[in-house]
Amino acid sequence: MSQEQVAHAAGLATFTYRKLEKGESNPGTAANPRLRTLVFLAEVLDIPLHDLVPPPPGGLAPGR
Repeated sequence: MSQEQVAHAAGLATFTYRKLEKGESNPGTAANPRLRTLVFLAEVLDIPLHDLVPPPPGGLAPGR
């Protein structure tokens, strides 16, 4: 899928999706997408949500 197709299917502007792919919201500022955005992207890309979320510092969360 193209960036435009993914963005449209997830309900995002193409510009916003491109920034998320780069990992930034503004130049030099880390991206901080809403959980809802990540859920939509995981559904569109047909991947598990955890593939879009970085692991917590120090490895797995307690109790996992």
